[in-house]
Amino acid sequence: MSTVDIRNVRKSYGGHEVLHGVSIHIPDGEFVALVGPSGCGKSTLLRMIAGLEDISSGDIAIGDRVVNDVVPRDRDIAMVFQNYALYPHMNVRENMGFALKQRRVPKAQIEERVLNAARILGLESLLDRKPRALSGGQRQRVAMGRAIVRDPNVFLFDEPLSNLDAKLRGEMRSELKELHQRLQTTTVYVTHDQIEAMTLADRVVVMNGGNVEQEGPPLELYDRPQSLFVAAFIGSPPMNFLEGFVAGNALALDHGERLDLPVALPTGDRIVAGVRPEHFTIAAEGWPAVVSVVEPTGSETQITARIAGQIVRVLVRGRTEVKPGETIHLSVPPAHLHIFDPGTGKRREIAA
Repeated sequence: MSTVDIRNVRKSYGGHEVLHGVSIHIPDGEFVALVGPSGCGKSTLLRMIAGLEDISSGDIAIGDRVVNDVVPRDRDIAMVFQNYALYPHMNVRENMGFALKQRRVPKAQIEERVLNAARILGLESLLDRKPRALSGGQRQRVAMGRAIVRDPNVFLFDEPLSNLDAKLRGEMRSELKELHQRLQTTTVYVTHDQIEAMTLADRVVVMNGGNVEQEGPPLELYDRPQSLFVAAFIGSPPMNFLEGFVAGNALALDHGERLDLPVALPTGDRIVAGVRPEHFTIAAEGWPAVVSVVEPTGSETQITARIAGQIVRVLVRGRTEVKPGETIHLSVPPAHLHIFDPGTGKRREIAA
């Protein structure tokens, strides 16, 4: 196992720079998820760690060795791609052991490693099947097994679950997490799915436009997003935002509505107030909202409403008698109110 150090890394295609001095330290054995929208640079960064993309400037080190000029096969990494990339004419055993065979590892050692990986992944009964006889989840397990048998210092995953259906993605997330807990191998995992990032990773790195927007433990990003971008990206359903001026102890919205604030802020400041859907409470008094849609799922109910014409979403645990067209009042606990500067998009701390 090894640390991974990304030091002021930049990547340009011609005159267009897509990574702008990214620095990330990944300790030995940590599972880090790189998450962000399409085009943010996360897959490019992963491919640079793997050696599949050149580095324009900066350094990437695996362990104590800078690997900028080291070819992929000599970096002691194993990569699992979005498409399984299995050889259709080989069975599971042959697919998993192929890389070791190419490296002229003794046959007995290959068989031992393949059987061990198959036990870990529940593939023992499938070793003689060809890929066409496997389900999508089984093929992804084979792709992971091919990485495990190499016993690398670092695992790299490039959106490995995106081709699976929702139910299977949930199952594979659990298996991936259990696998990391067992192997404790340093892992870098790229995804656009913030639920995957939150549930799998020890630490999440949110990328935006070729920069690191924020990094930290998943719940830290959820509880204390440092920018409007992170606040909107992390969380499902996403955070609600209401913009206006502070007028005394109220937020004066642009449409003229005044909403009482549960915290004291400097009068006259323009702010964006953020509230997560599950942190609203339907109460006798609070922010008036007209209900437009009620979506029950059994264990919870999502309500779409409008405050002064602006859409907000409220997540209620359990069931509710609220009906479309009804006016409800939403209470906001001070601890769950997030304040951002609309000019910079950065978080503003609220005095206790």
